[in-house]
Amino acid sequence: MTNRRSFLKNASLVAAAGVCATGSNSLSAAPSSPSRNKNFGLQTYSLGGELGADVPGGLKRVAEMGYSYIELAGYNIEGRIGAVPIADFKKYADDAGLEIRATHTGMPRNPYDRSNLNAVLDHWKRVADHHLSIGCRYIIQPGDPGVVNTEELAYLCELYNQVGRVIREAGGVFGFHNHANEFRYIVPGGTERLPLGARNPREGAVLLYDGMLAGMERDLVQFELDVYWCVAGLHCPVEYMKRYPNRIRLLHIKDRQILGESGWMNFQKIFETAYSNGIDNFIVELEGYRDGTQFEGVKGCANYLLNSRFVR
Repeated sequence: MTNRRSFLKNASLVAAAGVCATGSNSLSAAPSSPSRNKNFGLQTYSLGGELGADVPGGLKRVAEMGYSYIELAGYNIEGRIGAVPIADFKKYADDAGLEIRATHTGMPRNPYDRSNLNAVLDHWKRVADHHLSIGCRYIIQPGDPGVVNTEELAYLCELYNQVGRVIREAGGVFGFHNHANEFRYIVPGGTERLPLGARNPREGAVLLYDGMLAGMERDLVQFELDVYWCVAGLHCPVEYMKRYPNRIRLLHIKDRQILGESGWMNFQKIFETAYSNGIDNFIVELEGYRDGTQFEGVKGCANYLLNSRFVR
């Protein structure tokens, strides 16, 4: 989270992000009596350590705020979510009336290449077994893949396709979640990515996110577009949803802090485009909240969505 927070301090990106952020937004779209029967979920990362203090009670608070499903964070390969056995976490979610729809969990820590491919795939088989046992369908790789050139991108696509096949054969769906750095160019033989917003990139340059979309098979890897990080990466989430209507099937709904307060994000257009594409996975994520507890921030995000006419 430290890197994310420091990234937010780059004021030059604020002005650039406004290219996609203009348009009608939340408060002007608020009905007089908000509906609580709306479809949106919460990434449990948003609650940090506050959830771990009382998982059953915390999940009930989440449901009372208006969230109807969750995306897990904190899974470990021993089959726990944080300190809680995954089966117990499922029970607590059921008791709260929350569906466990997705999870964030990453590659093994060791470097991955063809020399350890079998170990990597065995890791994902175990990940799939744990999550499918609790009814969690979407298994999302959330981390930056560390790719710095087109040769590494080619292997990453090959690997993710194989992971996607493992997850699909187990009955789930594998996906990838972006941050801002995937919107940087890479080049053949490069040792680092080009700066965000680089103009006239060198011959053979590929925008990493576009390269991933092109090289990963539609039936094996879906994409969870984090709309905030897309804007922070100087690109427009609406344009990506229109360009790849069959690849982006989940959204992270995020702002600098409470949804709708920064002026960066045109959430109305984002939701309208998502509904047009048949997307029905809208997952709120809140980074470190400066003005109160994480639970208070998460409630503020839920209130924004509940009071927005464009959210169903």
